Amino acid sequence: MEQQKPDEGARPPNDPRPTRLERAESSLPPHFRPSNYEVPVTPGITREAYESQNDTPTPVAGQSGEDGYFSAKDIDHALAASPGPVGVGTGTDGFRAKIIEGAENSKDFLRRLSFAVMGGRRDSISEIRKTSPDLSLTGNIISATFNIPHSLKYRKGADWELKPRRGQSALFDAFSYLSSDDSPWNHTVVAWTGEIETPSDTLSPPSTPPGTTVHLGSLNVLSRPVPINGETAPPTPPLVDGLWIPHDDIQRLEHQLSHDKKIKTVPVWLADDADGHDEEGIRLKDQARWRRYAEHELYTLFHYKQHEPTDGRAERVQWADYYRMNQKFANKILEIYKPGDVVIVHDYNLMLLPRMLRQRAPHMYISFFLHSPFPSSEFLRCLPRRKEVLEGVLGSNLVGFQSYSYSRHFASCCTRVLDFPSDTTGVEAYGSRVEIGVLPIGIDAIKVASLAWTDLVNEKYDALKKMYAGKKIVVGRDRLDSVRGVAQKLMAFERFLEQYPEWRDKVVLIQVTSPTNIEEKEDPENKIASRVNELVSKINGVYGSLSFSPVQHYPQYISQDEYFALLRAGDIGLITSVRDGMNTTSLEYVICQRETAGPLILSEFSGTAGSLKDAIHINPWDLSGVAEQINNALTMSEEKRQTMEKNLLSHVISKNVQFWIAGFLRRLVSVLATRKNVVATPLLNRDALLNKYNAAKKRLFMFDYDGTLTPIVREPSAAVPSQLLLTSLKALAADPRNAVWIISGRDQEFLTQHLGHIGELGFSAEHGSFMRHPGDSTWENLAEKFDMGWQQEVIDVFQKYTDRVPAGAFIERKRCAVTWHYRLADPEQGIHESRECQKELEATVARKWDVEVMAGKANLEVRPTFINKGEIVKRLVTTYNSEIPPLDSPGQTTTGGKNVEFALCVGDDFTDEDMFRALNGLTAPSDGTAEIEAENCFSVTVGPKTKVTLARWHLPEPEDVIQCVALLAGVEGAGNSAPGDVLKEGEGSLAASITVEDSKPALESKI
Repeated sequence: MEQQKPDEGARPPNDPRPTRLERAESSLPPHFRPSNYEVPVTPGITREAYESQNDTPTPVAGQSGEDGYFSAKDIDHALAASPGPVGVGTGTDGFRAKIIEGAENSKDFLRRLSFAVMGGRRDSISEIRKTSPDLSLTGNIISATFNIPHSLKYRKGADWELKPRRGQSALFDAFSYLSSDDSPWNHTVVAWTGEIETPSDTLSPPSTPPGTTVHLGSLNVLSRPVPINGETAPPTPPLVDGLWIPHDDIQRLEHQLSHDKKIKTVPVWLADDADGHDEEGIRLKDQARWRRYAEHELYTLFHYKQHEPTDGRAERVQWADYYRMNQKFANKILEIYKPGDVVIVHDYNLMLLPRMLRQRAPHMYISFFLHSPFPSSEFLRCLPRRKEVLEGVLGSNLVGFQSYSYSRHFASCCTRVLDFPSDTTGVEAYGSRVEIGVLPIGIDAIKVASLAWTDLVNEKYDALKKMYAGKKIVVGRDRLDSVRGVAQKLMAFERFLEQYPEWRDKVVLIQVTSPTNIEEKEDPENKIASRVNELVSKINGVYGSLSFSPVQHYPQYISQDEYFALLRAGDIGLITSVRDGMNTTSLEYVICQRETAGPLILSEFSGTAGSLKDAIHINPWDLSGVAEQINNALTMSEEKRQTMEKNLLSHVISKNVQFWIAGFLRRLVSVLATRKNVVATPLLNRDALLNKYNAAKKRLFMFDYDGTLTPIVREPSAAVPSQLLLTSLKALAADPRNAVWIISGRDQEFLTQHLGHIGELGFSAEHGSFMRHPGDSTWENLAEKFDMGWQQEVIDVFQKYTDRVPAGAFIERKRCAVTWHYRLADPEQGIHESRECQKELEATVARKWDVEVMAGKANLEVRPTFINKGEIVKRLVTTYNSEIPPLDSPGQTTTGGKNVEFALCVGDDFTDEDMFRALNGLTAPSDGTAEIEAENCFSVTVGPKTKVTLARWHLPEPEDVIQCVALLAGVEGAGNSAPGDVLKEGEGSLAASITVEDSKPALESKI
């Protein structure tokens, strides 16, 4: 009979000597020993439970069988139907109390929770269309997100293996709701496939070894080859040719995703344009490259981490990939987009996408939501591509953030980096207003409640409570990256044990750290994993014993059942993130504590801190403060804990993920409807302008200067006219039928210096205080008899506010006005101080003297009330109407005065509204007594079409005004001729008008 060979790793009975495997393990550092890191969180679970059983057929109902401990489990949404958003949180506190207090068991709680959340009436798409008929909504929503909700595994010629993707559970639950029958919308997700996995070689036929073992992992940690230097592992050779996927397999995956029962998805394939994609298939090389710029540059900066400066070469390559990736998303969305669809773009990976879509589909309804923090302008200005990133997001109609501070930072960055006016609710950009909203995301409360009270979770919960009987459990579950504050948590717990020795051996911290999915740049000084292991060893070494370790650290993924069992077993939930967008663990902890009411300690730097007001807020950098709050939570009375849990649970139930996405869409529809109701000033019709100009014999032109004939610049003295403008004005004024006037707030010296050499021009300086007629070199002072004693009082007030703004503010004293400029000052401080200064002047000087205070573009001006541009316009029209028109030919005779047959008045700011108001009054009478016929009068404001104005037309920019003047003067400035070439009358190219009109199609069409 053959003798059985003994197991090498087994110890013979009564043999005290360690086995060979034990001796090998003892030579390893403690944190590398399998006996330490392979201990399961839940007692009674052996290593076999962790082995994957994905290849084992799933038992059908009524048959015995068990899933692997970490095997993927399909969640049956019938157990937790998605609740509707409308009506959530509309009940009274007493009603909520009944829901919370009456939940004596999980089934009763689920029933009551379902009734509370789903009991409200939901808006149908027809009702939404009825409230906003002008939007012509199709009822379709396209959600653009970087990663699809599945992790993909590819086998050539077979169906793709789809597994739920880890992370972003709240966002994917929102997608599930929008795709369900509970939502009135038709929903499609557009997302990147993510890094596609390929299975290891399959041994077929049985016992046949693979052709090579280079790409296969070791079966045991100890069986790996020993590196040559004993410290670093040999690099894994990359697949040179990448992953080739034939066209048939691409279509197979697209069919699977488009027919998914939970979320319909359209994948975006990312590959090099040159050799990566053709009719036969696609080759995927270095799949992680598409996420590198977002994770290396944006993610770190948004979480207040700045790496060392580099030469920029790697950053330029990553930026090119980031730009191309956003372009490919735009291409894919436009393939399925129909007018009236709503597009929602998610997170920092796609910050360029809104503008790309806006440029190609100007009337598209676009919203953007940032799930991560947004930094202050001091940090964002460190980003070389800061302008491109901000401009990309500003292609949206609505931008959503997790908290108010993030939205305030975004608005401030738009003002400081892009010089766009902003406030707490929006940004004025490209002629339109981009609204900003604070809409904190939630979780699927019913789904969490159903998953947290399954029989399997109950078993694991009982095992945990038994294992740590008589001890208080502090629960922590975080990703192991530098922003989650795991090291701060451990240091605070160490401080707690030091300050409160009575709790030693009575409190245990169970910290689970899952690997991060963010590819951060290597920082030698910030080895998070090593630092965490050092702290764990230190705490257990100082405050632990042979029978008990106060910190139980598990650097591993845990199953969903273990996760919920851990949250239920905890006596305290401790979250110490140093910067976080949305922490769903805190919300899920509240749901899991509905029975035991364990306090939640939450970092004030977490995005959920603003929503969970009843939680205990801590500063993770204040270790003693955190230790004190841990002690307070452990000693908190039952009544106080129940009150805290009641309030937190009420919030989490009512402000769930369905409430968030429905509220976000409601806000977007409201913003779009408001934009549709805004009266838009039409773009100036060049054809009609040119026809009226050619038919008229007496013409009057009135132009503002700053912001009209020249763009607004930071230094006022730098606003000099271009050569094309000078040539056009000279040619226009040389025609005896034309009267051309510059009506400006500038003083006489500036206008004489830059335009005075054109003798045919007329000038009005300082908003109408002085006039100089064409052909005359003397200035007429219209305010000569007015007492100017008020100026010194105004200067004293201006000086006080100049001292408050040490850099960038100065006073300009004119003969009839005083102006305070703050264009060079800090944008936010300048606006704030100007408002305060205006209030003080209106309360003092304006009441004492007959003056008015006017707020201009980055300036504040005080002038006499009887002097304004409108009075100058009235004077000019009346004067020219009484003059005899010029003769067209030597033999022509005149019959007396004739009214102005053509008038063009152009301005840009509110002081020019006086001109438009005066012109409207002169053209108002319909009985034939009007000074100018309305059809012959063109009042034009420079700015967006949504600008509130009395003008009848608009032009987008000063460059458009100059081209329009060149068109009328016959100066070819927009065609093929060189700027300054003068054409004969009637030869002005109408193509120039088309060029001007279409110069900014994407910006003008933006709603």
